[in-house]
Amino acid sequence: MVIDLDAFEHNVATMGIAWPGRTLRPHVKAFKSTALARRLAEVGHTAFCCATTREVEGMAAAGLGDDLLLANEVLDATRLGVVAARGEARITVAVDSSETIAAAAAAGIREVLIDVDVGMPRCGCAPADAGQLADQARRLGLGVRGVMGYEGHVVGVADRQQREEGVAASMALLLEAHDLVGGEVVSGGGTGSWDANRWVTELQAGSYTLMDTHYAKLDLPFRRALHIEGTVISRSPKGWAVADVGLKCLGMDHGLPRIDDQAVWFCSDEHVTFGPRTGGSVANIGDRVSVWPAHIDPTIACHERLHVCRGDQVVDEWAVDLRGW
Repeated sequence: MVIDLDAFEHNVATMGIAWPGRTLRPHVKAFKSTALARRLAEVGHTAFCCATTREVEGMAAAGLGDDLLLANEVLDATRLGVVAARGEARITVAVDSSETIAAAAAAGIREVLIDVDVGMPRCGCAPADAGQLADQARRLGLGVRGVMGYEGHVVGVADRQQREEGVAASMALLLEAHDLVGGEVVSGGGTGSWDANRWVTELQAGSYTLMDTHYAKLDLPFRRALHIEGTVISRSPKGWAVADVGLKCLGMDHGLPRIDDQAVWFCSDEHVTFGPRTGGSVANIGDRVSVWPAHIDPTIACHERLHVCRGDQVVDEWAVDLRGW
């Protein structure tokens, strides 16, 4: 994996103008690297969003635990409680049920956000139930910082007007819940709604840092900063070439990767098969190709390190040290 440092720095600066400091809560699931997270903290983004207990543990151990939100439900928060008890991090956990509230309290977690279903069929309580869940949490001694909700079903909508309308509808549900819950935090959104979500107090965006071809289809000012560097290992006289970049190193849930000026035919376990677009020529054996993933989050989780480049020079190496569970 290769990071274009110029593109990365452009993305960080662009997002930081619109969402400075604590108004942005970068989601580390997108890049899974404390080295990259430290770059964000250095420009003022010192609160982070995590998807797994492992990510929380790793961020705390790296000294990046100023304000960590586990934006996910857990039924065993024991490991989180250990981190919190050591004083390494301020930890907040998303809850959407009596069971997850009880798990947080039993582990010694002190603060929660009420996770609200805003239209994406995943986690979250009904908006009307948010107030009673907040009351349950407070009765168990938990501080309720506010609410969170992710409009993930609309952040990738290509039509801008439809995307904005979908975000507004989702946030109306989240604010309805916030009226019942109280607290200073309304957390949500992502890269796709970075300039369409005017209602949250903090934006949970992560993909903007490195981008992928799925988000690149939208009218966003962020640049693609991550590719997989592959080598052409076979060439057919019938008009195609094969590089050593396959399913085992790419997130494929958002579709095929891209190779500039080439048509990607398909991916198999260890290979990507591609051919030239009209008027082009077939790549030669030994050629290096940049393979742009459609979804960076699961792609990065397949790798152990990020090679950071300024132009053609490798200037650093960042471990993907938050992999696994």
